Amino acid sequence: MGICGQEQYFDRRKGKTDNMKKKVINLVFALVIVLLVNIFGNEGSQPIYNEATSNLEVHFIDVGQADSILIKSGEEAMLIDAGNNADGDMVVNYIKEQGINKLKYIIGTHPHEDHIGGLDDVIDNFDIEKIIMPKIMHTTKTFEDVLSSISNKGLKITYPIVGKEYTLNDATLIILAPNSEEYKELNNYSVVVKLIHGENSYIFTGDAEVLSEKEMLENNIEILDSDVLKIGHHGSTTSTSEEFLNAVNPKYAVISVGKDNEYGHPHREIIELLGEKNIEVLRTDEMGTIISTSDGTIIDFYTYTH
Repeated sequence: MGICGQEQYFDRRKGKTDNMKKKVINLVFALVIVLLVNIFGNEGSQPIYNEATSNLEVHFIDVGQADSILIKSGEEAMLIDAGNNADGDMVVNYIKEQGINKLKYIIGTHPHEDHIGGLDDVIDNFDIEKIIMPKIMHTTKTFEDVLSSISNKGLKITYPIVGKEYTLNDATLIILAPNSEEYKELNNYSVVVKLIHGENSYIFTGDAEVLSEKEMLENNIEILDSDVLKIGHHGSTTSTSEEFLNAVNPKYAVISVGKDNEYGHPHREIIELLGEKNIEVLRTDEMGTIISTSDGTIIDFYTYTH
């Protein structure tokens, strides 16, 4: 089943007099807020984001031992990673099944095949507005295929800038990592983003390891708190430090992982740590494709069935 978010629209067809009164009231309210901020300062305050006016869908697509996440907010959609090379057609068909023909953003978190393998197929089959990838080159054919597809579409790569915000309909994306220009481990180049929808929030980590997590704790600890955490590196002990987990403080943890994979992911230590903190764990190897919905207040989860 494809889940279609029911969009909630507010009736704005009021008389001109009512509109003028509202404008005056809003102007007065805005001036009061500015005055209060100037008097008391805004130290320790949290960013204020737009009220959610439509449902958000986050599809953790079951691509085995790989990552692919489709996000849909109203009429706009984006994709984070696209699984292995062999997953390209499946990811393309899945996106089409959701009634999507354009992707506002594509994020290729880092140049490992299990994250960007299917990206060339996705780029070839959809209209793309912006492609975000880390500033790192890789010599594999998989990476070259992605670059060729980008070039053939007349697109260019946008490099991630920490703190940069993007909008997806009424949702907000914030870049959290990478925080350094060079790393020894390719995983630490992973583009990490926070997605905010009303009062709800998600963090998607790619394969970011403990070093990248430490940098996020140093630079952005005040905005890490989120409801849902996509566990880094398929549940490997290279990621998900206790300090990072404490800062995010999620209610739900989603692990994209292949059944009976050769790496032993997710590692027992990570599952035990999540259990100790009473975090509900959802795994693609056990549940298949996992779909999370948000109305801006409540988060639900479903499994995908054809």
